[in-house]
Amino acid sequence: MRNLNKLRSGVAGLVALGMIGSAGAAAAEDVTLQYWVYSDFAQGEALALQQEFIKEFSAKHPGVKIDIVGKGDDDLTAGQVAGAASGQLPDVFMNAQSVGAQLVEVGALDNLYSKWMAMPEEYRAQFDAEALKGCMPKPDELYCLPYTGFGSLLFRNLTVLEKAGIDTSKPPATWAEWFDQMKKVKAAGLYAIPDDTLVFNSVAEIYATSGGNDSWGFDWANRKTRIDPAIMTTVLQKFVDMKDLNSSTSRNDQATKDLFISNQLAFHNIGPWVNPTYEEAAKTSGLKYDFVLIPGDTAGKTGGIRSYEMIGVAPGPHADLAFEFAAFITEKSQMARWAKLLSRYNANAAAMAEPDVSALPLIKLSVDAAHGAMDVAAPYFVDSVPSCYNSTVTDIAAATADGEYTPEAGAKEMISQLNACLAQ
Repeated sequence: MRNLNKLRSGVAGLVALGMIGSAGAAAAEDVTLQYWVYSDFAQGEALALQQEFIKEFSAKHPGVKIDIVGKGDDDLTAGQVAGAASGQLPDVFMNAQSVGAQLVEVGALDNLYSKWMAMPEEYRAQFDAEALKGCMPKPDELYCLPYTGFGSLLFRNLTVLEKAGIDTSKPPATWAEWFDQMKKVKAAGLYAIPDDTLVFNSVAEIYATSGGNDSWGFDWANRKTRIDPAIMTTVLQKFVDMKDLNSSTSRNDQATKDLFISNQLAFHNIGPWVNPTYEEAAKTSGLKYDFVLIPGDTAGKTGGIRSYEMIGVAPGPHADLAFEFAAFITEKSQMARWAKLLSRYNANAAAMAEPDVSALPLIKLSVDAAHGAMDVAAPYFVDSVPSCYNSTVTDIAAATADGEYTPEAGAKEMISQLNACLAQ
């Protein structure tokens, strides 16, 4: 196998005007890159388009083969951590920014900053600035290219709402309006919402209806939570109020989707990835639904969280070629095609601005949701989040909803335990 010396010195010229991966790149003989993606991206139409990207890149790089492998969320992280220890890392891989610090700690991620700065400004300017900032814990460190992302949405079952006597022509503008609708749904003998105490991300979604980035996440310098006790008290009261209105299933459970599709659940707060399921149900079983922004405590404020999946590159002899492939698949033309296929928001702002992309209803609302949402676990790439953190949040939220704590006492106990968790 020939050493890939001098491969990327001219990469900037290859990228200009969307020419990333052009035939002018230095050739590599018999090089196989391992490319790990989310399992959803390794099946059906998503896999077909990924394979098209690979075909296009490989056509400009004779001798380069790219093997795509789909893995579940936990398997991606476990495999990348194990691969760093064994020296068997995939060359290019996806994961969430929220696990980035852990991957940096184990040596799974290459610092891409010098490669990034060698790219022309025309390419670098394509990316959403906030999404890119999430990959940069320091000015001269860049550990990922931001990829797909999401902002939480509120999926509404219009049939259930109509049965409850609710006007569906306009979404609720505030938490108070939304909660009033939940109570009407319960009075009609139906479920209002999943149990949002069961999953960390759904606790965060509800916290965001009252709080924001300035009172959420981590103060790594002092190893303390940034959660505000007064805001958390308000949020825990919401969980108490919703206790008898929820379905006892989490936002991630298949049972929750089944309840929504069978017209027993009014609201499903989650990311846009459930839309294909509901879209198919609309075609096959007549499901009537839409999606709106999650309302906050005051008009104009939205709840929900945002996060990004990332493309990472492993350090090693193929890091330059792997970065070139990562740059190719995250470039505007590829990301526009990806967005149109999945109707999914992504971090290439130039692609999102394309008229045939921005006109898609789910894309348009997802962009609005992401801009108004709270980062789920920021700041990223600073330190690994201990496993006790997320479980403490959900355990105490659930215990407070069950009456084991008052909201004020629950908030105090949660913050105390979170600070102890981070201090370990």
